Amino acid sequence: MSNRVYELAKRYKRKYFGTICFRIHAHSNVINEHLNPGEKLYYVFCGQKGGSSKEIFSSCVVALTNERIMIATKRVLWGYFLVTIKPDLFNDLKVQSGVLFGRILIDTAKEKVGISNLAKGSLREVETAISTYIDKYKNKKNKTEKKEETE
Repeated sequence: MSNRVYELAKRYKRKYFGTICFRIHAHSNVINEHLNPGEKLYYVFCGQKGGSSKEIFSSCVVALTNERIMIATKRVLWGYFLVTIKPDLFNDLKVQSGVLFGRILIDTAKEKVGISNLAKGSLREVETAISTYIDKYKNKKNKTEKKEETE
């Protein structure tokens, strides 16, 4: 099975080569391993997990799927970290732009997740992808609720 996550992350990295991220193939494998049958990828990007631009050794790959947002970090020696965010827990998205890099902060019901050291030029695309993703989910949820009310 091909690793579509890696292909999309590699495409993002080529387009926004100023983004600081390492070992995207290993991180992509973690997401690929945890995709559910029938789960579809909408958008993939990479950066540094954590809100600080000084954290340059915590690379991660972020995938938006039809079920959740997945953030994966493969550890150097053994193990990995995987954070999943269900769209109904999503509260807010904050985009911050600096001189060279930017970061996004995803505010959920339980925590804030930051992805930093993104190329400044990628911020608009990443924000649009996440906002569109959340809007699509919220509209789908509202239609389902209205349909249940009428029945």
